[in-house]
Amino acid sequence: MSQPSDPVVIVATLQPLPGREADVEAACREAVRAVHTEPGCERFALHRGVNGSSSLVLLEKWSSAATLDDHTKAPAYAELGAKLSGALAGPPDVVYLQPLPDGDDRLGVL
Repeated sequence: MSQPSDPVVIVATLQPLPGREADVEAACREAVRAVHTEPGCERFALHRGVNGSSSLVLLEKWSSAATLDDHTKAPAYAELGAKLSGALAGPPDVVYLQPLPDGDDRLGVL
């Protein structure tokens, strides 16, 4: 069971509406730059689906549940939500993960 001080990893998948792909990507790119300055942000990286997929995926790592909570109250989070309003096919698919490091220290943990 995770503790409040344990790192939290998030995989958030966004599906832009047809014709809104560039808007969603631009909003996410702006958020990436802003979120990198937030305390506790250990990873906030944007990826695109492959093989013709228009989905975008944000991979996040926060130093603790408390820093993740602070992120959800930060201006960048609110601004991204406002920019994505009406641009997505549905709500983001968000998965919260607890790291279980093993093996090589560089390879066994995000």
